[in-house]
Amino acid sequence: MGGKWGRRALTIPSVVVAFALVTLALPLLLAIAALVDVARWLLRRQRWTSLRLLAFLWVYMAAQVVGLSALFWVWLLSFGAAARRAGRLVDWTFEVQQIWASALFRTVCVLFGLRVRVEGEADLRHGPYVVFIRHASVIDTLLPTVLITRRHGIRLRFVLKRELLVDPCLDVAGLRLPNCFVSRAGETSADVDGVATLGRGLGPGEGVLIYPEGTRFSPGKRRRILARLSGGSPEIFSRAQRLSQVLPPRLGGALALLEAAEGADAVFFAHAGLDGFASVRDIFDQALGARRVEVKVWRIPRSQIPRDEAARVRFLYDEWQKVDEWIAARTRDAL
Repeated sequence: MGGKWGRRALTIPSVVVAFALVTLALPLLLAIAALVDVARWLLRRQRWTSLRLLAFLWVYMAAQVVGLSALFWVWLLSFGAAARRAGRLVDWTFEVQQIWASALFRTVCVLFGLRVRVEGEADLRHGPYVVFIRHASVIDTLLPTVLITRRHGIRLRFVLKRELLVDPCLDVAGLRLPNCFVSRAGETSADVDGVATLGRGLGPGEGVLIYPEGTRFSPGKRRRILARLSGGSPEIFSRAQRLSQVLPPRLGGALALLEAAEGADAVFFAHAGLDGFASVRDIFDQALGARRVEVKVWRIPRSQIPRDEAARVRFLYDEWQKVDEWIAARTRDAL
């Protein structure tokens, strides 16, 4: 059995069993994590991180189990797949998604002492718009649902990497809602067409969100992408070289969205302060503690978005350069 049902037959039981095992072993795991933290403190004066990570792991798995149960019940109460035509299943799934993401983000904020400050939030209040957001962390995937959908009621359609379907809650809810899961390896014509579909028919309370970099930033990835771009357009390569804090945007999906989302503005979403959450190893190495997460958004009206494709490429790179410069300024201020 292949496809989504074959995948779910593996991922859903796995997360339920893992949650049960971790819960049963929690006293022992807490003792081990405490010993590791004490040793790290005595040897390197590093913050207590193991206990925080263990707590988040347990909350994450609990959220998976509770979220899957909630998604099952809303499916049952809305009379299954037939309810999609009436919209009830979609409405309730959106609500479960908001609660699930908000709970996880609040947990991260409490455990790691994060404080979030948003500049330009007024630009998020009304749709339709296409959001271009940087990708630096496993945590920044929660920011749009918390700061856009939860706060302002904008229903976002997401462009996400296909690998995220191994997350059972994201698999069930993500495929039930109007999202597009694409290959991280490259932009195929089928993926670009799927992304373009998300941009069509957007209403005042809706938007589309894309991570134009296609993957999390790292210096190594930047070098590899620049090497690949060096054999193409000299103008694109020159612009890409100027970006030091973000990866050059992939143009296929971004341009397809701007073309398909007629009447939608463009919103650029920069953030700084989550870079140390790129992986579990990063969290350990940096021994993350209290920090401020800064977010800056700005909105470009549709009337100011060029119609010509070449001009739109320059437009995207110009705005992405602003994202890069803003992050660089925040990084210098933190030193």
